[in-house]
Amino acid sequence: MKIKYVTTKEQLEDVFHIRKTVFVEEQGVPLEDEFDEHEETAKHMLIYYNNEPAASGRFRIVDGFAKIERICVLKEFRKYGLGKEVVTSLEEAAKKEGLTQAMLHGQVQAESFYHKLGYKTVSDVFMEDGIPHIIMKKEFTF
Repeated sequence: MKIKYVTTKEQLEDVFHIRKTVFVEEQGVPLEDEFDEHEETAKHMLIYYNNEPAASGRFRIVDGFAKIERICVLKEFRKYGLGKEVVTSLEEAAKKEGLTQAMLHGQVQAESFYHKLGYKTVSDVFMEDGIPHIIMKKEFTF
């Protein structure tokens, strides 16, 4: 497994392929909702498993938080703990930028996954892209 901070157009294309496969094709998120104006400014992480692009995520700085977004793992790689690796790598990158806390809009079906990573649910359920979500937050430990 290799974790890469995305720095090239080719790496970003791998990220987009993973997100399109997971969110658009599997979960039915409209293509126009999946990609947004933050793609060029967000910090993206890409995980390779056996040299294959397998998982990705990104964060942006929003109101002093690392807003963790677009965490996804291709189906054939979901048994290897890559989701945790994506979130952890994003948190570490955020800490290096001086941030002390993270927040995310987690899919309700992934709430327990984020709880295991130290996130606390701080909102009621709301719909985003036709999928139930909750807001979750975490204070970083240094």
